[in-house]
Amino acid sequence: MLAVLAAAPAAAGHAATPTDTLLFEGAILLGVATLFVMLFRRLGLGAVLGYLIAGALVGPYGLGLVGGGQSKLAIAEIGIAFLLFLVGLELHPRRLWALRKAIFGLGLAQVVVTGLILTALILVTLGFSWQAALVLGLPLALSSTAQVLPSLKSSGRINSPFGEKAFSILLFQDLAIVPMITIVAALSRAPADPSAPPGEMLALYTVGAIIGLVLAGRFLVNPLLRLVGRYGERELFVVVGLLVVLASAALMHSLHVSPALGAFVAGVMLADSPYRHEIEADVEPFRLILLGLFFLAVGMVLDINVVLADPLRVLALAGGLVVTKIAVLTLLVRAFGKSWKTALGLALLLSQGGEFGFVLFAQAADALLIAPEAASLFSAVVTLSMVSTPFLMLFARNLEFAPDRDGTELEGPDDAPRGSALVIGYGRFGQIVSQMLHAVDCSVTLIDRKPSQIELSGRFDTKVYYGDGLRLDLLRRAGADEARLIIYCIDDASVDAAVLGPIVEAFPQAKVLTRVFDRRQLMAIDGAGTSGAVREVFESSIALGLMALERLDVDPRTMEDVEAALRQLDEARLAAQIDEGDLSAGGDHRFKPGGGREAASVLETLRQRRLAAKAARDEAESMQAADPEAA
Repeated sequence: MLAVLAAAPAAAGHAATPTDTLLFEGAILLGVATLFVMLFRRLGLGAVLGYLIAGALVGPYGLGLVGGGQSKLAIAEIGIAFLLFLVGLELHPRRLWALRKAIFGLGLAQVVVTGLILTALILVTLGFSWQAALVLGLPLALSSTAQVLPSLKSSGRINSPFGEKAFSILLFQDLAIVPMITIVAALSRAPADPSAPPGEMLALYTVGAIIGLVLAGRFLVNPLLRLVGRYGERELFVVVGLLVVLASAALMHSLHVSPALGAFVAGVMLADSPYRHEIEADVEPFRLILLGLFFLAVGMVLDINVVLADPLRVLALAGGLVVTKIAVLTLLVRAFGKSWKTALGLALLLSQGGEFGFVLFAQAADALLIAPEAASLFSAVVTLSMVSTPFLMLFARNLEFAPDRDGTELEGPDDAPRGSALVIGYGRFGQIVSQMLHAVDCSVTLIDRKPSQIELSGRFDTKVYYGDGLRLDLLRRAGADEARLIIYCIDDASVDAAVLGPIVEAFPQAKVLTRVFDRRQLMAIDGAGTSGAVREVFESSIALGLMALERLDVDPRTMEDVEAALRQLDEARLAAQIDEGDLSAGGDHRFKPGGGREAASVLETLRQRRLAAKAARDEAESMQAADPEAA
């Protein structure tokens, strides 16, 4: 089938145009990727390994069905920028500041110590010059952000102490790309690139770009999001989200800096934005697609001929890289006071080579520091080390490398003493519900789709996020997978079982409670599987009715009987209406002028029950007074 697809343009009797090539290569890549990802998922080895094998199979060094691996790799690196942008959205600036010691302590130590040890090993064992060994050893110290971060996010450990340490190391590795590029440029034997700035200017440009992104996020992007929010058009949020990621990445790329770093800074600047969850939900699909394409491209650029020419040597180098990084990082993390379990878990997670190694090897070859054959060799080594990662992650999970609960863990939604809740709709109704949850120290995430309500709440120091709480993707971004309660306080009479049913099914661990407009909507959500519903004016109507009876000097005990009877009748009437699907059903189960036969019977039964209970209490008190010892 693949051969037929590849030969289809020629069989059609005309030369392949760029459109033909794009369509047929796209079909081949997606088809093979689907097959291998499903297979490797079934084997429990993860999607990444499936993408890598699929790319190697159809790439120019495999069956040759698809070409242009390097160009596809350059495009697919945008997926890493999207990934870092989404990670940045989850990191408030104050939280990032709290991680500064891990970033510039453990992260710096990992890059420097691991890079120098790998440089020394290459220098001693492979006979390269010290310049070549340095530009090979330092990039090999980097790990794969594109592999590690999705794993941490999917397992819910990105916000744990374990996940934060891994993220801190990865973030410093992204920062370290700038000095590594500078080292390659300083050692270069090739004529200087007139478009590349000197190393010291590159550092200044990077700092300036970061400051510019911070200012742009505060004074341009947030006001733009508020304006888009007033229109309520989801398409505009998609456009703005893509604009923010691509513009920030393009700015850094123009300065010869990692585009992912710019996207990350842009994400951090929007972490406090009330529109964060909406942007996350809209950008996430692009991140998934582009990361898949990235790993396909990594597989495509793997030169199988290099591996086949000396397979034992390549496998030995890849194994040596993984073992060395595991040993060095385990000792480093242990030296920073963490347990052996945490140290080994982090080392296994970060033992592979990184995707930026491909970029740095290519630059080193262009700088005439290493031969193209060496760049291909070490690119193959990095790729094979990536192949080992799913197996090492599986090994780590089997050993139950759970995050240590030390005192440095930052408080988050998972730390709420009584479980966490999502309150959808922060109007008059939602405000009262959320206050009651706050009263028992329950961590609450507030979501509303009215920008005016969000802005008003912000004046009272209440963080409300923008988004449509009926969207499954947005709920996932807001933490519905970990929430114990999802409470709908929105004023929307159109919400029915078709809307709520998929939400209940998608988040089985959460109890879904909802506000409904009237009996009709209560009937409409029947069968959705919600845990409870309240008509928005029912309780307040009862409260006002009791107040009216009190003003008529009705006996308080009679008032209690009337309230209990009304609730019992309403429940029976509602059950009849739902069973028959007819609002006119159960008409006898309500009070009418003159009392109503069924209603009067219920009220009398409750009155007799109350009097009987009172008589029993009086009798017990009399017996106790007559014979205290018997009591």
